[in-house]
Amino acid sequence: MSGMTVRLMTVDDVNEVYEIEKSSFTTPWTKQSFFNELNNNYFAIYHVAEYEGKLVGYCGMWLVLDESQITNIAILPEYRGRGLGEELLVAVMNAARKRGASIMSLEVRVSNEPAQSLYKKLGFQPGGIRKNYYSDNQEDALVMWVRL
Repeated sequence: MSGMTVRLMTVDDVNEVYEIEKSSFTTPWTKQSFFNELNNNYFAIYHVAEYEGKLVGYCGMWLVLDESQITNIAILPEYRGRGLGEELLVAVMNAARKRGASIMSLEVRVSNEPAQSLYKKLGFQPGGIRKNYYSDNQEDALVMWVRL
């Protein structure tokens, strides 16, 4: 194990999560989006990853009945390539399973081969394309699914 810990996200984490979000995505969610997810979305469950005392990543999911949908996952750029994203996603998959989910899905940019490689390593399979999914450049999203 890497020494990373994964725990449920709290509102006290939003500022740090927002910094990870801004460093990871061309169209980042707003701080208010995270506050809304934590305070107002009954289906939302967010986890954060801490490594060597620093919050380095997060992953959000929606859990509806037995289906889990990853909303977003990110690791600070300077901490990528160490297996932390994989460890975080495995922890979130286990959390979804413990809460009764039998399948999990996510969308990933068709050009994001490193992420797709990780998802395939964890058992995700391509399930379709969402045309023009990303608002910044109209890139398609690959939908991927895994049975938990």
